[in-house]
Amino acid sequence: MATYIVRRLISAVFTFFLVSLVSFLVIQLPPGDIVSNWVRQQEAASGQPLPPETIERLRRVYGFDEPVLVQYVKWIDGFPQGDFGFSIAYSNSEVAEIINRRVGLTLFLGFASLFLSWSLAIPFGIYAATRKNSRTDYVLSTLSFIGISVPDFLVAVIYLFIAVFVLKTDYAGGLFSMEFKNAPWTWERFLDFLSHLPVPFLILGLGGMAGTFRLMRANLLDVLDQQYIEAARAKGLREMVVIYKHAARIAINPLISRLGLQLPALFSGTVIISIVLDLPTLGPPFIRALQRQDMYLAGTVLMILAVTLLVGNFLADILLAISDPRIQIE
Repeated sequence: MATYIVRRLISAVFTFFLVSLVSFLVIQLPPGDIVSNWVRQQEAASGQPLPPETIERLRRVYGFDEPVLVQYVKWIDGFPQGDFGFSIAYSNSEVAEIINRRVGLTLFLGFASLFLSWSLAIPFGIYAATRKNSRTDYVLSTLSFIGISVPDFLVAVIYLFIAVFVLKTDYAGGLFSMEFKNAPWTWERFLDFLSHLPVPFLILGLGGMAGTFRLMRANLLDVLDQQYIEAARAKGLREMVVIYKHAARIAINPLISRLGLQLPALFSGTVIISIVLDLPTLGPPFIRALQRQDMYLAGTVLMILAVTLLVGNFLADILLAISDPRIQIE
């Protein structure tokens, strides 16, 4: 196990730096850079062109006069100290400060939604598979098809429409009421946060739950047809023992393998939903950084996404080996 973990960690570090290089170069592909975009905005606002000396000084101050690879090396050189550069789009604020303000809620929503989807989808999948072609199976399968086909952001838009035009709510988005939006943390603000949490929590969780339910149901139906399940029943084992100890333990393996992909999928799902529901997550800054070619902020968010994927795959491999003793990881 120790050798396997060390080998995976080395592979993860190599993958991390490869993703960081590719992400940094891709952000540089569109013509111009954030200084060029800022100059165009200033010229459009003032109606007069900026002096070339001012533009060159800005490029020199922010390091955009150097080759792209030199900019990349300087960027990753600050990673060990938590220095991810600065964001011109946010008035030269440090990227680490912007990330620290929003990454906690982003990860909380992602992991909480994943927990919700798994805690509901797996029992429902087992229940539907053990009652194949029953009325309950048809109802759950129909709901799962709807959950898969309807995008999360569309559900968020439908919720806003109902909240504003049907329920006549003044402020339907966000995780805080207007009076608590920028207030320090207090007991009242925490209670207000809990009252706003169910909506994004359910919107994110229901989409993931539909796909997990379909996969769990299909896998368990395949496992229930295996000969060793019939042998377990022939030995006189109780049906609950056959289902949960023998069949479900094997049927859940593909779900565990899928875990590594679900974590970044939930994170990317929060990007659009955060814009629709005005959530204080990394979604709005990420979109703004991509639009303005704010490479340090956009690249850092992509790195968080890459780390989430690597950690998810690593945990999935470990859990897969624990859940199924037949799998040898060394």
